[in-house]
Amino acid sequence: MVPRYTRPEMAAIWSPEARYRIWFEIEALAAEAMGQLGTIPAEDAAIIRQKGEPRAAAISATDLERIDAIERETRHDVIAFLTWLAEGIGESARFMHQGLTSSDVLDTCLSVQLVRAADLLLEDMDKLLTVLQRRAEEHKYTPTIGRSHGIHAEPTTFGLKLAGHYAEFTRNRARLAAAREEIATCAISGAVGTFAAVDPRVEAFVAEKLGLKVEPVSTQVIPRDRHAAFFCALAVVASGIERLATEVRHLQRSEVREAEEYFHPGQKGSSAMPHKRNPVLSENLTGLARLVRGYAVPALENVALWHERDISHSSVERVIGPDATIALDFALSRLAGMMDKLTIYPARMEANLESLGGVVHSQKVLLALTQAGLSREGAYRAVQRAAMATWTALGEPNGKSFRDNLLADEEVAGKLDAAALDTAIDPQRDFRHVDTIFARVFSQG
Repeated sequence: MVPRYTRPEMAAIWSPEARYRIWFEIEALAAEAMGQLGTIPAEDAAIIRQKGEPRAAAISATDLERIDAIERETRHDVIAFLTWLAEGIGESARFMHQGLTSSDVLDTCLSVQLVRAADLLLEDMDKLLTVLQRRAEEHKYTPTIGRSHGIHAEPTTFGLKLAGHYAEFTRNRARLAAAREEIATCAISGAVGTFAAVDPRVEAFVAEKLGLKVEPVSTQVIPRDRHAAFFCALAVVASGIERLATEVRHLQRSEVREAEEYFHPGQKGSSAMPHKRNPVLSENLTGLARLVRGYAVPALENVALWHERDISHSSVERVIGPDATIALDFALSRLAGMMDKLTIYPARMEANLESLGGVVHSQKVLLALTQAGLSREGAYRAVQRAAMATWTALGEPNGKSFRDNLLADEEVAGKLDAAALDTAIDPQRDFRHVDTIFARVFSQG
């Protein structure tokens, strides 16, 4: 991922230094387990830890260049690392990697990295949820128009809009937590996963120390359905980000202007038009969401490897592992900041709500007429007649409100007087159950 969309803590998980430190930890733990089992001398396992740990901890740019140089000759990344490590450990290094295959190290390392990345993403989601709950409570009863097909439908509140997004991100957090749990597996099973040259107790030891579970059947690689589920979970989170970003983009349109991204002092919206205030953050989030969703497809393609293993997945994961988690980390942080400072215009929301002359209350009148004795078909025709008369004359000198057109309709007037009609179209009727919905959303744990 390019630096523009990269936050340091997530990037550090995917750095070469971090990767090699995890590789060393896997090798050292395996050696310690073998030392306890008597497979290798315990004193040599201790030397591997004593000499290798500070070497891995202090890995430098010069060391990285040395490893790269060895790999250019060996054409094998794990062998290059082990060779470099042995240069600092000495004779005891011959007991490293006993019975292991490269995938044991690579796959277990990837599991550690994805778990650490998931932990950061879960923290990001917690911060976003906190912001969404605060803004939802702030605008719990702020009236606004609900839209279907982009057209005014019925009144809602801005708090309810945000509560819906909060509920979605709560579900997404649970999905991500489940994906983290599923990916947290360890494979130290040797060639084709049969444990022919390594005791299964070594795998159990390494897994426990790294906070992972053992992979029941690794076939030399951890099955990629786990990884596919992980990246699909990231994709669903990204879709939730885009849904909220799209809402902000629509609300910021000049014709709507019910909410807009915070415009910083000194910020410029256009190189040509000084008046512009563009939804640049939400548009950026839309683009990042597309990227993260795109990474799910190659992860799904990685599931079908040949026989016990091949490495067609390797090049894919070297890209999508860092890129997907780094992009989503940045997007979640940006979304939380955007929603924290989102500028809300309640007066504009109310003006838009009333801009169609009251036709948004049509369902309530329809129900009142049916309860007053009119058939549903007859009531629908009468209400639609009044609504269309209101709609087509909006802004004209002779235009009437929906209420006036209803009262002027003999069929309606014969069933509802002015007082009954006003009771039916009372805006507060739309918000009677806001508390119930909020209790459902914000009292779930």
